[in-house]
Amino acid sequence: MLVAAAVCPCPPLLVPDVAAGAASELDAARAACSDALGVLAAARPDRLVVVGPAEQSGRGPHPEGTRGSFRGFGVDLDVRLGRDRAAVPERVLPPSLAVAAWLLERTGWSDAPIEGLGVGEPLPAKRCIEVGKDIVAQAERVALLVMGDASACRTLKAPGYLDERAAPFDAEVARALGAADVPALKALDAELAYELKASGRAPWQVLAGAAEGADLGGALLYEDAPYGVGYLVATWS
Repeated sequence: MLVAAAVCPCPPLLVPDVAAGAASELDAARAACSDALGVLAAARPDRLVVVGPAEQSGRGPHPEGTRGSFRGFGVDLDVRLGRDRAAVPERVLPPSLAVAAWLLERTGWSDAPIEGLGVGEPLPAKRCIEVGKDIVAQAERVALLVMGDASACRTLKAPGYLDERAAPFDAEVARALGAADVPALKALDAELAYELKASGRAPWQVLAGAAEGADLGGALLYEDAPYGVGYLVATWS
């Protein structure tokens, strides 16, 4: 059963060492993420599953202790998923889960065993929902940390350039996450999300599947589009 969820953005710029001189620009987002993880801890789950977008090489399960790195972003910084420091040499966290691992380390998470799951952007909604159901069937009290960005087309300088559909798409996602609106998340248009470069679509729909039958309320903690990319922080509890 899903007892709580936190939704966070996943840009490596959330890590101050990566953002360098621009680190202060995302201080509010970091603070909201910390508050969201506090909601997860307060729920006292038996298991925490971190879900985030991933390329082919980063998909599949990532056991506790899997390493991640920000060296690809020019920073000599490594992280591990969870409190188990044993090496899992055959696995490497995708960037979204490395950001999650950094957030968890930053907040001192030690409340429950952790597993990471990278999901591909093309994963159909039906399969995302099935994955979510499978996750919550594996323990009595499950919490989710869901990583993903909204559209990357909010301004002319955005990674995907300006698309007039981006702001309405992000507004609907923000509303759905803030209201814990499972049907609305299930109904997200995968093709539109792809065109708008919204990396969070599949993870959000995994959350929708996991939340079926759970009586959870939502709260939107942060909504902004720095650098032309939609970043959202929300909690379900």
